[in-house]
Amino acid sequence: MSATINCKEFADYFVVPIRNKLYPAYVFEVEGKPYAIEEYYLNDLRHINYIKVPPQIFDEPMIAKEMYEVAVSLIQLFDELEMKETVYSPLGLAEMNYLHELLTSMIHKRLQVYLLHSSVTLEEQNNVFFTPVPGYRKIILSTNMAESSVTVQDVKYVIDFCLTRTLVCDEDTNYQSLRLCWASKTSCNQRKGRAGRVSKGYCYRLVHKDFWTNYIPENALPEMLRCPLGSTVLKVKLLDMGEPRALLATALSPPSIGDIERTILQLKEMGALAISAHPEEENPYDGELTFLGRVLAQLPVDQHLGKLIVLGHVFGCLEECLIIAAALSFKNFFAMPFRQHLDGYRNKMNFSGNSKSDCIALVDAFKVTNIPCMHYIINFLCALQEELDWGRANYIQIKRIREVAELFEELKNRIKPFNMYINTQPPVLDQEYMYKQRFILQVVMAGAFYPNYFTFGQCDEEIAVKELAGRDSKTVVMLKNIPPYGFLYYKQLQSLFRQCGQVKSIAYDGTRAFVEFSRNPAERFKTLPAVYMALKMFQLRIPLELNVHPPEMIEGKMEVATFTGLRHTRVNVDFQKQIVEAMQTSFDALEQSQTIASLPLSICVTEVVEVGHFWGYRIDEKNMTALKRLTAEINHLDLMPLPVQNQNVSVTSGVHHAFFNIYGASQRFASLVNDCVLIVKVYSVVHSVLHVDVYRYSGIKEVNIRDMLIEEGYAELAEESYESKQSNELKEFYSKQVENEENVTLKKNKQEEKRLIETLLNHFSANKFGTPNCKVTSEMVSFLYEAIKT
Repeated sequence: MSATINCKEFADYFVVPIRNKLYPAYVFEVEGKPYAIEEYYLNDLRHINYIKVPPQIFDEPMIAKEMYEVAVSLIQLFDELEMKETVYSPLGLAEMNYLHELLTSMIHKRLQVYLLHSSVTLEEQNNVFFTPVPGYRKIILSTNMAESSVTVQDVKYVIDFCLTRTLVCDEDTNYQSLRLCWASKTSCNQRKGRAGRVSKGYCYRLVHKDFWTNYIPENALPEMLRCPLGSTVLKVKLLDMGEPRALLATALSPPSIGDIERTILQLKEMGALAISAHPEEENPYDGELTFLGRVLAQLPVDQHLGKLIVLGHVFGCLEECLIIAAALSFKNFFAMPFRQHLDGYRNKMNFSGNSKSDCIALVDAFKVTNIPCMHYIINFLCALQEELDWGRANYIQIKRIREVAELFEELKNRIKPFNMYINTQPPVLDQEYMYKQRFILQVVMAGAFYPNYFTFGQCDEEIAVKELAGRDSKTVVMLKNIPPYGFLYYKQLQSLFRQCGQVKSIAYDGTRAFVEFSRNPAERFKTLPAVYMALKMFQLRIPLELNVHPPEMIEGKMEVATFTGLRHTRVNVDFQKQIVEAMQTSFDALEQSQTIASLPLSICVTEVVEVGHFWGYRIDEKNMTALKRLTAEINHLDLMPLPVQNQNVSVTSGVHHAFFNIYGASQRFASLVNDCVLIVKVYSVVHSVLHVDVYRYSGIKEVNIRDMLIEEGYAELAEESYESKQSNELKEFYSKQVENEENVTLKKNKQEEKRLIETLLNHFSANKFGTPNCKVTSEMVSFLYEAIKT
C-alpha cells in the first residue's frame, strides 16, 4: 500500500525545542527507481486533429460530455499505437457507466473494460488483475479506491479527470454526503503512480495546465476538518481529558472552534451530553456524558446508529436495529454486478417490501441468510457452494455479509454491560403483530436519524402537475426529445422500459412522451416500483435510444402533404386494449366523471381502508338494480371465499380538505360511516379517486363528518392539493359547456387524425420503409413532488 502525506506538516508538528530553538523532526528520504512517467494536459492535445479540446469549466466540478469524448479519443489513439498495455481511468460509478457505454459502442475495437467500485462484486474486482486476451486492450474504469491500495502491473496509460468524491458534512443539517470536487495534487500524483511500474508510463490530465497550477489544491482537506466530530468529542469526554475545545486545538489539523461548538450542541440535542438544570452556571460548549453518551462512546459506529441501538432496546426491536447498525457501518452487501445494476436494485427493493427503505431491506436480507446459524456448516464445501450460489442469485455478497455478521456479534457483546439483550423468545407469526413491529421499527429509525431522515424533492406540486398534464407522478415518467412521428416507435419504447415493469400506456404529446406503468388496486396510493426502477435507469445514465426514420423520408414515401401535421400530434397508445389513436381532449376526458360529480350521491360504505379513505357503492334505484343483477350472477358461480367481501365496491373516495391525527381517528371515522346511508358531494376527481364531502343525517339536518372529526380533535383543516383544486375548477368550467359547432369540428378533425395514424401504422407494420437507420436519444424526467426519501 502506498500513500502521499505532507511531510513538512508532520515534521513541524513534532518539533523539538533545543537551546531556545525549535527543530522539526528529521525527514528521511529513500529514493526508489520508478520508470519515467510523462505528464500531459489538455493544452498538449490541441495538435491532435480528431481531438476537440473544450475550454476549461470553472463553475463547478463536473465531467462535460466533451470531456468523455476526449477520453474516448485518447483510448483510440493508444490503441492505434500499441495493442497490449492497460489504460486506467479514475471515475465515479455513474461516470463509469456512461464512459463504458461510449467505449462498448466503438466499432471494430477489441476492448476488455473492467470496473473497480465498492458496489460491484469482489469477483468482478479481481478481474482487473487478469492478463488480457492477446490482441485486446484492457481498460480499467475505477473510483479512487485504486488510488493507493491496488497495483495493476500492466498499466501504462492513466487518464485522470482530476475529480474525486469526498465525504463532506453540511453545516446546517450535520448530514454527511459524497460530493464531487476537484482532487488534490497529491491524490492526482498517486493516480499517476498507477503507471510506470514495469515500463515507461504516461499520464493525461484532462484539465488545462494553468488550471492545474492555479486551481487544483495541493493537499486534500483532512477528514477532521470536513466530517462530524461527534465520536471524537465523546471519546474526549469518556477519557475525562478536559474541555473538548482545548484538547482538539492541539491536533495536527485542528478543527475550527465553530465546528467543535456546533458538534457539542448537536450531542446535547441528541441526548448524549447532559444539559444542566441551572443554565446560568453551565458551560454551553461542554457537558457531562449521559447514559446514552456512554453507550455511544463504547460503540464503533456512527452516533445516529448508536442511538438507533439504544432506541431499539427501549422499543423492543433491538435485533433489527443491531443489524441495521452493523450493515450501515460496512460497505453495502447488496451486489450490483456490472450491466445488471437494475436487477440488483430490483432485488433490494423486493427485500424492502412496501417500505422502499434501504434499512429494512438490509434487515430482511440479513435474516434470510441467517449467517450466525450457518457457522457450524461453513467448513463443508457443498454448503459453502450453495451459500455462494444463493448469494449470486439474490445479488448479495456473502463475504461482506459475513463481515456484517461479525460486527453484529461484536455489537451484541458491547451492549451487554449496559443490560441490553436480544429477546430470545420465538418470533410471533401473527400478521397484525408483525405489521405493528415494522411500524415501531420505522418510528425508531425516524427518531434515531433525526433530523436527517427525509429530504424534500426539488419540484413543487404545481410545476409537476403542469408538466405531467395532470397525470399521476406515482405511475408516470416523462420523456423529452421524442422524434417526429414518435408514436411509430412505441414498441421500441415499451421494450426499453420492460425491465422496469409492465407498461400500461404511452401518451405522445409533441416532443414529450408519458410512459404509464400498470398497477394493481393495492398500489393505488403508492409510488410504483416501476417508477423507482425508471428513476434508477436515469441515475445510471442508461441510454434511451430509438432507431427512427428521418421525418422527411416518411413524408416523401407516403407522398401525402397532410402527414406533416402528424409530426408531433397527440397520440395515445393503450397496450391493454391494443389500440393507437389520437388523444382525447380534456372535455372528452371529463365527460365520464361529470355524471358522478354533478349530483350528490347516496352511498353505503363497504370498507374503511384508513381514516378518510373508504370504499362504497351507490344505492340509487338504477345502481341497486344493476347491483342485484351482478350479485345474482356471482352467486351462480363456484368461487373461493375472500377474507373481505368487497365485490360490491364501486367507488373509492377520500374525505376532502382535512388532515387527520393518527391516534383513534380511524376507529372514530369508521364508527361514523359504517351501517348507515351517507350523502356524498364530490369536490374533485384526481386519478380516478373522488375527493368528497361526506354528510350523515342526524335526524334533524345533514352533518359534515369532516367537521365532526375536526370538532372532536381527530382532524385539522388542511390545504387542498393543487391537483384537486385544478380538477374542481375544470369541473365547474366544463359543467357550463354545451355542444357547439367548434366541438363538432374538433371531433371531425380527430376522426381524420385517427385515419391518418392508422395509415402510417399499417405501412410500418408491413415494413415497407425498411429498417430504421437513425438513432435518437431521449431524456427521462420524473416529478415525484410528493416524494420523501427515507
